[in-house]
Amino acid sequence: MPIDCIPFEDTGYFSNLVCDYLKQEEKLASFYRSFPSDAAFLTHAKERNKQFPKTHRRILVEVLKEQYQNIETSSATQQAIQLLAEDTTVTITTGHQLNLFSGPLYFLYKIISTINLSEKLSENYKNINVVPVFWMATEDHDFEEINHFTLHGKKFKWSPERYSDNANGAVGRFTTEGLEDVLKLLKAELGVGHQAEYLVKLFEDAYLNHNTLAEATRYLTNELFAKFGLVILDADHPKLKQLFVPTVLDELQHQTSYKAVTNTSKQLESANYPVQVSAREINLFYLTETSRERIINVDGTFGVVDSDKIWNSDQELFEEVSAHPERFSPNVIMRPLYQETILPNICYIGGGGELAYWFELKTYFDEVEVPFPILLLRNSVLLRTDKQYEKQQKLRVSNEELFLKQHELINRKVRQISNINIDFSTQKAHLKDQFEAMYALAEKTDATFLGAVKAQEIKQLKGLDHLEQRLLKAQRLKLKDEVSRLVALQNDFFPLKSLQERTINFSEFYLEYGDQLINELKENLDPLSHEFSILTL
Repeated sequence: MPIDCIPFEDTGYFSNLVCDYLKQEEKLASFYRSFPSDAAFLTHAKERNKQFPKTHRRILVEVLKEQYQNIETSSATQQAIQLLAEDTTVTITTGHQLNLFSGPLYFLYKIISTINLSEKLSENYKNINVVPVFWMATEDHDFEEINHFTLHGKKFKWSPERYSDNANGAVGRFTTEGLEDVLKLLKAELGVGHQAEYLVKLFEDAYLNHNTLAEATRYLTNELFAKFGLVILDADHPKLKQLFVPTVLDELQHQTSYKAVTNTSKQLESANYPVQVSAREINLFYLTETSRERIINVDGTFGVVDSDKIWNSDQELFEEVSAHPERFSPNVIMRPLYQETILPNICYIGGGGELAYWFELKTYFDEVEVPFPILLLRNSVLLRTDKQYEKQQKLRVSNEELFLKQHELINRKVRQISNINIDFSTQKAHLKDQFEAMYALAEKTDATFLGAVKAQEIKQLKGLDHLEQRLLKAQRLKLKDEVSRLVALQNDFFPLKSLQERTINFSEFYLEYGDQLINELKENLDPLSHEFSILTL
């Protein structure tokens, strides 16, 4: 069945900032370099290939080969890694946290958007190689955000004793201990059948046969997407961090990011857009095997929050940065710059929240003379089954109506299917006409009578509103069966009153559709459509 699309703006789930970006509003133009287009991609690719250092390419390829040496790698991914050594190759990148079993559905949409755009550009530009890259957020430290996934409305949570209290280290380094308990619960929930067996084995092979969360996530992602040539990168590596040393030193010496981002954030606020993240004076963490804590400067001395770690002199700190760059981790402000330093990247694909904080970074990139990538909103999708589509048709609910607030949807449909007219617009218009004559009379008297007429008009219009709502409520009760079916349908599409893609794990659909799930998404999603997709499986 053909895919349906509606404007992001019409869903009610995307910010004014994102919607204005898609409309290319002039007031946003200074916060990015180029809007996605064939010409923009080509320009960025040519410039990036000229500017990106050969040494960075060599080190990037070395690290990737090292990271892939213990994993079965498809020929497509092997070729992609080799292509990265060539000065005609650029990347399209997306990133994601190390959510347990991939987390919500949009994990798929991010990666498929990246793969499809890479393929599209490679076809269009014969002299340029475009490689899709998945950036694992291995240095993130919010364990509570990633330690669970939702299947069939049930939350499967990983709560190992080691990380249960105040887990704040780099999650990519966490061991996978305790995940056998999650596997038992998952196995019971999935039941029997070919797809269920595959999912159980996928979870087991990923999390019980690998030592760290980074290794497990790489395996899982590779299993799902290797055939499309996806390259998965763990940037928590000393050789890659070494390439970032000049920027880290600049940050410590001059607080460049704080000054630039703070200024840009004020400009965004002046344009009536909310600020997604706020820059700190130093946007770096100090990373150990068990912790990831902020670096601060107090009274001219550098130290680490909630730690005894203090550097006695600036020189001592700078020497440690150069000797052990792996100990220094960029926060959300500097991570994008790190990405663009080690990758020949031309486009970052992310969700609305991610794009929002990227808009804060353009001036910072300019200050440190790193090319700012094209920003592309990832594909967003509502998946529906044939049965759900049939129910939607029977209830005569349009795709746009699906996204209405539930009370708005119910009221609209009750008005449509009711055997009586619940719209009192005609009566209200007639009442206003009657009062026009009263106003004409009042003008011939005094102001107090005019005020009394106005008050009476307001009172009677409110009375009609009240009667309309009473009638609507009565009809909702009379049509309770139709209303309950409407509610059930919308709740199926929007679990927890949120977008399906933000709650449900991919396994819920894979259990029924298997490989067809990813194949259908890949075939139908256009990364440059700039619309919300509704796909019937």
